[in-house]
Amino acid sequence: MAEQLTTAVAESWIRLAAQRIAEAADHLTELDSAIGDADHGTNMNRGLSAVVAKLDAGPAADTVQALLKSVGMTLISTVGGASGSLYGTFFLDMSKHEAAAGGLDAQGLAGAVRAGVDGVVRRGHAQIGDKTMIDALEPAAAALAAHAGEGSVAAARAAVEAARTGRDSTEPLVARKGRASYLGDRSAGHLDPGAASTTILLEALAEALEGDG
Repeated sequence: MAEQLTTAVAESWIRLAAQRIAEAADHLTELDSAIGDADHGTNMNRGLSAVVAKLDAGPAADTVQALLKSVGMTLISTVGGASGSLYGTFFLDMSKHEAAAGGLDAQGLAGAVRAGVDGVVRRGHAQIGDKTMIDALEPAAAALAAHAGEGSVAAARAAVEAARTGRDSTEPLVARKGRASYLGDRSAGHLDPGAASTTILLEALAEALEGDG
């Protein structure tokens, strides 16, 4: 298990996230076909595949911040729609959080994720209950901070549980932001694809910290 998000663990996180998103791409696109443009899984898979290709091409990032910044820039340039901007902002703003020489400890990770979430909120102007990725991200960030004293692994596990609960809470909601909001009441009864992909991302983070990847 890793109690710090080092550059190596962060790279493992991103590679795991890319793998999990690829496996879930059809499901994410199916979710998006009900209330969006039917391309969320395809777009996220393309973006994270580009990130992995960049990692493979090297050279390796020498700090966690540099790696997170590279991920953010790549997502912005390769993911279509709002997802590229929002996920890219998440990683870019995470990269601006100061880290110790060895990486981000539990408190640092919580602070970086909070910075990323705040960046997404500024970009998309969404809040909990709007049926967006924020319904998963916001409670995950809060759980990460609340459990940081227990170490990075325990905090990440708590964040995953909070994200899953937040994701599932979007099903009965009527969307107030994004493409889904155009459907009005017809958007109810469907999980938000952004909340679903956010949860996958956080699951991969916990898995990377646990050292199972």
